[in-house]
Amino acid sequence: MIQSSEQYEHLDASAQPGDEPSEELIRSLPKVDLHCHLDGSLRVETIWELAQERKVKLPANSLKKLYALFRPEKAKSNLVDYLKRFEYTLAVMQDAESLNRAAYELAMDNAAEHVLYLEVRYSPILHTKKGMKLTQVMNAVLDGLARAEKEADVKTGVIVCGIRNISPETSLRLAELTVAYKHQGVVGFDLAGFEDNYPAKDHSEAFYLIRKNNVNCTVHAGEAYGPDSIKQALHNLNTHRIGHGTRLKEDGDLLNYVNDHRIPLEICLTSNVQTGAAKSLETHPLRLYYDWGLRVTLNTDNRLMSNTTVTQEYLTACRTFGFTEQDLKNIIIMGFKSSFMPYKTKVAFLDRVLKILRKPQTPF
Repeated sequence: MIQSSEQYEHLDASAQPGDEPSEELIRSLPKVDLHCHLDGSLRVETIWELAQERKVKLPANSLKKLYALFRPEKAKSNLVDYLKRFEYTLAVMQDAESLNRAAYELAMDNAAEHVLYLEVRYSPILHTKKGMKLTQVMNAVLDGLARAEKEADVKTGVIVCGIRNISPETSLRLAELTVAYKHQGVVGFDLAGFEDNYPAKDHSEAFYLIRKNNVNCTVHAGEAYGPDSIKQALHNLNTHRIGHGTRLKEDGDLLNYVNDHRIPLEICLTSNVQTGAAKSLETHPLRLYYDWGLRVTLNTDNRLMSNTTVTQEYLTACRTFGFTEQDLKNIIIMGFKSSFMPYKTKVAFLDRVLKILRKPQTPF
């Protein structure tokens, strides 16, 4: 008998407070990543090899210097500078082979740290600079993810991104593509890109099409702009989740609305500090959100650009905010609950994950 997933908000508080969970323990636990950009999560070696094969010029003449380019300390304290480095990854992702490889390696890297479910987001329009059709882009990524699923214990889904700073017409075109690929590996639609000066409400037509076709959606909001951006995502675009939501804390009434309606927040700690959405890890509102009861999830945003992993994001949360093993498991559960998996699949995953989390873990 299928049980309601609403019963799974928290585990019984059986774990006792203690030292922070170890990296080994965190790595061994089942996890999700619901906010992970394909073009921000390539392996550095892969960028180098693809660039050499395709004669793409990079701002580094050796693999060592390319590693230095993508070190987190190179990320400036605003979103525009952070996004600039995507020019180099996108330059080598303009053909089916490179897209397939990038998707496959991303899923395999997640499987290696026991991420059981991964939602990969990207904007297909950004991969058509050399003539690829949108359908060819989609098929290449989906094939790469499917290949990884056959080889490893990982389930994946694709989220197609409209881009705020391109045009609402392009977002509508991408929404149409999303609808066409519903039930073929695509699980949702997103609005990404430069948040400041590009209001979410301008893309309402695309999200109306998404809603009309019963497709899941999420919106980047409250990262580079304040609570009004989150309001537009909720009330103009009717989003199901909020990407980041770092500045939600500035509007208590809106915060309570998000809490009351169990709207998940896709928290990306390392990225939020690097882009300036939070001044520091210590001032990030994650602890406030968790203590207040919001449904929070921990994600990487960009494994390459932020030099992070899902394991590292959980470890950072524990070290910064004093989260216990019990807190960690509660956040893991909220992550699985917040996924865009079909209901029955989600319940089956939760049953599996709860059996693992309820077992005594290695002492930390």
